[in-house]
Amino acid sequence: MFLDLPTPPLLVLSSRSPRRAAVLAQLGLAFEISPVDLDERPLPGEVPASMAERLAREKARRGASPRAISLGFDTLVSHQGEILGKPATEEDACRMLVGLAGEEHEVFTGVAAATPERIESAIERTRVRFRPFSREEAAAYVSTGEPMDKAGAYGIQGAGAALVASVEGDFFNVMGFPIQGFQSLLARFGWRYGFGEIVAIEPED
Repeated sequence: MFLDLPTPPLLVLSSRSPRRAAVLAQLGLAFEISPVDLDERPLPGEVPASMAERLAREKARRGASPRAISLGFDTLVSHQGEILGKPATEEDACRMLVGLAGEEHEVFTGVAAATPERIESAIERTRVRFRPFSREEAAAYVSTGEPMDKAGAYGIQGAGAALVASVEGDFFNVMGFPIQGFQSLLARFGWRYGFGEIVAIEPED
């Protein structure tokens, strides 16, 4: 348990993602934002799950503070062995989307929680299938600007939802904030989500 932290502990989000901030706000939790910058290129031979978890751990570690729980996240899209991060250009976004049209892909999010003394992490996976669509439709979506800061070049919580045929797994994982994974990490440290606050888990008799 975080005996040296205030109760409830402060959460620090080591990310600039407005989607992740929106999920924490939706849960009614108080938090601060303190993003960290990393080289997010894959290591040689690295697979999506291990890459997402590695980056999430590093973000949480760099944001660790003796007064708070630092939360790190990293989301990747994988399709037919290719890791799809954020598109570099509009043409790159179109390429990604056309490749995903009518296909199933996987979304991996690494989530990590850290203090200066300890770090815990997990990986969540969700399968998403897109409906078939044309390059013209992909270009029209890209022209909205929504895909440009998102792994896989789409936002399921926004207009990109119109491209999705089905989701198997945690919807919030596709947004980059797996709520179940977040709760499981809190539990490892002796805390739980108490609907608007973080509360200590009472020890069993």
